[in-house]
Amino acid sequence: MNAKKLTTFNKKNLNNWMNLTKKERYNLSKRDSVNYMDRRKLLLDEIRTEYMKISRKNSERNIKKK
Repeated sequence: MNAKKLTTFNKKNLNNWMNLTKKERYNLSKRDSVNYMDRRKLLLDEIRTEYMKISRKNSERNIKKK
């Protein structure tokens, strides 16, 4: 079993996961962790930019009202 073929861990591939060596399981979980962190960073960046856009619009509206 090659670690490259197994991309995610779930109930269906539990036996395949357990047949991997300790090092292969570690590398897969490490890669999953890195991918998760990258997705999380991208999502946080999107949220920050949206928040900045919204706050700018609100501040412009407040300035116009005065």
